[in-house]
Amino acid sequence: MSAPTILQVNSSARLEGSVSRELSQLLSRALAGESGAVTVRDLAETPVPQVDADWVGANFTDPAERTEAQRDILKGSDALVGELKAADQIVIGMPIYNFSIPAGLKAWIDQIARARETFRYSEAGPEGLLTGKTAWIVVASGGVPLDSGVDFATPYLRQVLNFVGITDIRVIDGSRWDFREETDREAIRALARTADVQPAQAAE
Repeated sequence: MSAPTILQVNSSARLEGSVSRELSQLLSRALAGESGAVTVRDLAETPVPQVDADWVGANFTDPAERTEAQRDILKGSDALVGELKAADQIVIGMPIYNFSIPAGLKAWIDQIARARETFRYSEAGPEGLLTGKTAWIVVASGGVPLDSGVDFATPYLRQVLNFVGITDIRVIDGSRWDFREETDREAIRALARTADVQPAQAAE
């Protein structure tokens, strides 16, 4: 069996003291083991640009008909898609900001959700192309409970991952971190260190 490739996507604006970064790093190391490789995509240190009219025009143009300028416009997106395709497992560190996902993570989603690349349209409707992968959502929040009526982040990210074909989705719950006892926090760290979360727990 080949060594696993892990893509770790950090989206917290905090470079220090970030719960999602801490747990994502522990989890990525556990998934990689001694022989695996971890690619880190940091959306705070290297922001992903928002899509604009030129990007949309280039993306909607048939690949065989794109101009050199259009291919240049999509180079950054192509690199992000390539990282996803190469990864066996994806770890997404996701703090909840104002009940939703960080703007940087939304920009990343807009860059990787591409017809003909990560999904396609068929007679049966959209079909995700990134099958056979596992995604981990590492949720962190100050006060929003996971999957509560005011958590618009976690269900949205699950939907996006399913849309591009990733159906094995697992969650590390670091929500309401500031309100947890240290023993509870250490138990969550232990889950991340061992990657001991089953798929069913991600769909609660």
